[in-house]
Amino acid sequence: MNNKLNILFICNKSPWPPHEGGPIAMNNLIEGVLAAGHNVKVLAINTNKYSTDPSDIPKSYKNQTKIELVYIDLGIKLIPAFLNLFTSKSYHVQRFISNNFRDKLKEVLLKQNFDIVQIETLFMSPYIDTVREFSSASIILRAHNIEHLIWKRVASITSNPLKKAYLNHLASTLEVYEKNVLNKYDGIIPISSKDAKFFKQLSSKPVKTISFGVNTSKLVSSSTTTKEHALFHIGAMNWIPNEEGIRWFLEKVWPRVIDEIPNIKLYLAGREMPDWLTDLKLKNVVVVGEILNAYSFIRSKTISIAPLFSGSGIRIKIIESMALGKAVISTTIGAEGINYTDRENIMIADDVSSFVKAIKELANNKIICDEIGENARKLIHEEHNNAKLIEQMIKFYDELI
Repeated sequence: MNNKLNILFICNKSPWPPHEGGPIAMNNLIEGVLAAGHNVKVLAINTNKYSTDPSDIPKSYKNQTKIELVYIDLGIKLIPAFLNLFTSKSYHVQRFISNNFRDKLKEVLLKQNFDIVQIETLFMSPYIDTVREFSSASIILRAHNIEHLIWKRVASITSNPLKKAYLNHLASTLEVYEKNVLNKYDGIIPISSKDAKFFKQLSSKPVKTISFGVNTSKLVSSSTTTKEHALFHIGAMNWIPNEEGIRWFLEKVWPRVIDEIPNIKLYLAGREMPDWLTDLKLKNVVVVGEILNAYSFIRSKTISIAPLFSGSGIRIKIIESMALGKAVISTTIGAEGINYTDRENIMIADDVSSFVKAIKELANNKIICDEIGENARKLIHEEHNNAKLIEQMIKFYDELI
């Protein structure tokens, strides 16, 4: 089938501006589908955690996506969070349920016929029933992660016993919800082959892996950019795995690095820097905070660190750093979903000693650093080309209609 499709994207965040992982992943799919000649409508939640002023969205983007936003307060409410301990419901999912959003979704479905309704992330699953009631479209889950696995991993590295117990409760209720809701979809599109194995075990519905894709015409390394031979980390710090990973790195790894390479610098960039980081006073650590142009920042440094010990899916900032020809040092968990070869196109380090060793090797040998970065660029441009991945996704759509 090569007909033009009408596709509704239901998003847990506004895909514009694409300033952090989730919005970037959603926006790349949306722009890719539009470039392939299909019709798109975007209905997204606007939240206090990732707030978008509709007037800031470019007119051309509004015209193409017909984007509409509905506000939901996702702030943690102490009493509901406490009472949730005595229920079997997932507090993560419950926060996304809104009569206003349901009413807007109904209005959209009654106004236009869709071939595909793509629900971005598990957390928007409560709206499946509304889609079924007012549309005959095939409903797809775009699974950015195995959501409960993130919280299991976070709980496993938490030392405070009360916090650990609460996180385990959140993970357990989310796991039950995640496993039970999968067969309500018509198809599932996970972001990594490892995640696909999980969904295939639990769902009888078609599963197709579509990884995160980059626009190779935009993400090219620039030989004219002045590069500082330095370490950097970029990522939203309101995502627990990022904050936990950087805390571990600064406490355990950085003292040894600075002892052995006294002049090396580390730059930390990203949204929502916590106070403990903005107030940080560590030798040669520069807390940049939120930046306007992530690609310019990435281009300006040579070595990316991604010390992740929890999370799931695929790490978009790692993909983008590799696509821009940077040497990346990450953990095995951080590099999940990438078809890498250790020491050829990435450096894998799962403990303090191996992280220090990798940093020393790349910092002291610019030739090896550049070689790994160039191999990384080739890998991502070959396996994560957005246009090719969109072709695969549209083919999957056609098989379901």
